[in-house]
Amino acid sequence: MAGKPVRPTSAIDQTRRMLSLVTYLRERPGARVEDVARAFGISEDELVSDLDVLPMCGTSFRGGDLLDIDTDGERIWWHNPDDVAEPLRLAADEATALLVAARAVATLPGLRESDRQALLRATAKVETAAGEAAVSSARLSVTFESEGGVFADVDRAISERRRLWIRYYSPARDEVTEREIDPIRLVSVGHTYVEAWCRRSEARRTFRLDRVAEIRILDEPSAPPEVELRDLSEGLVQPAAEDPEVVVEVGPGGRWVAEYYPHDSADELPDGGLRITLRTPDPASLRRLALRLGRDGRIVSPPELADSARQAAREALAAYDGMDIRDAGVAHAAHDGQ
Repeated sequence: MAGKPVRPTSAIDQTRRMLSLVTYLRERPGARVEDVARAFGISEDELVSDLDVLPMCGTSFRGGDLLDIDTDGERIWWHNPDDVAEPLRLAADEATALLVAARAVATLPGLRESDRQALLRATAKVETAAGEAAVSSARLSVTFESEGGVFADVDRAISERRRLWIRYYSPARDEVTEREIDPIRLVSVGHTYVEAWCRRSEARRTFRLDRVAEIRILDEPSAPPEVELRDLSEGLVQPAAEDPEVVVEVGPGGRWVAEYYPHDSADELPDGGLRITLRTPDPASLRRLALRLGRDGRIVSPPELADSARQAAREALAAYDGMDIRDAGVAHAAHDGQ
C-alpha cells in the first residue's frame, strides 16, 4: 500500500482517527505498521503521516510530556505510554487557553452536532476542574476569520466526497471566475488553501480560502483523478524547471522580492539592488508585481512581458486623467507609496 496517493480526508476525521490511534497503540506495543493501517482502513503512507504528527502532541501546552512514538518502518514503538496515563494537571494559564479555544471551536459552522456536544461536555468538565481559571476564561473570546464558513464547507465536501462550486477572485488577473472543483485536501502555508481538481482548467489547482467570494456544495460526487500529493515543506509555490524564466531588477527598496518569491538566483547590483531570476508557470501574473514595485523595480525579460508591464503602468497613470489636481495628487501619492 505504501506509495499510493493518499485519499482525501477531512481535518475532523483525521483528528478523530489520531485520538483513536493513541489508544490503539498503547494497548499494542510494537504493533506492525501494515496491521495498524489495515485496522484503520488507511494506507501506510497515511499512517506514517499521522505518526509524524503524534510526537508533537502531549499533555502540556508548554511542550513537556510529548508522545515519544516512532517507527522503524515495520513496527511502531511508544516509549512513554505510562506518562500519558497520569492525571493531567493544568496550570491556570493553560486551563484558560484550553477553555477559550474549546468554546471557539464549538461555534464553528459545519461541525457535526455529535462532535459539538462531546466538546461541550468535555469543556464543562474542564471548567469544573479549573475553578477560578474558568471564571477568568469566560471574559475572553476568539473570533475566527471570515474564511471560517468557507473552511467548514470545504471540510464537509471533502468528508462527504462532494463537488464544490465557487466564485474565486484571482489577484494576478484581477478577475472573479466561477469554477466547479473536486476538493482533495486542506493545507495551511501562511494562509489556508484547498488543493483541488479544477473542472474548468482540467488540472490541479490551489485556491486560497479568503479569496473565495461564494461557495456551494453540489450534489455531484467529487471524483478527482488520482494524483501524487505534493510535498509542501518547501512552500506552496514550487516552480518547475520547464516553467518560463523571468528576470526582474529591483533597487534597494525592492529587495524584499527575493524573500517572498522562489527564485533561481539573486545577483547583487552596484546600486544595492538585485537582479533576480525566477520561474513561473504564469509570467503574466508578475505584471502586478511590476506595478507594485513602481520605481523600485522593473521586468527585464522576456521582452514581451516587460512591454506588457510598461503598458499596464501607462494605462494605470492614464486613469488619473480627468481628475482634478487634488484627486490626482492623492492618486500619485498612493501609487508612489506602493
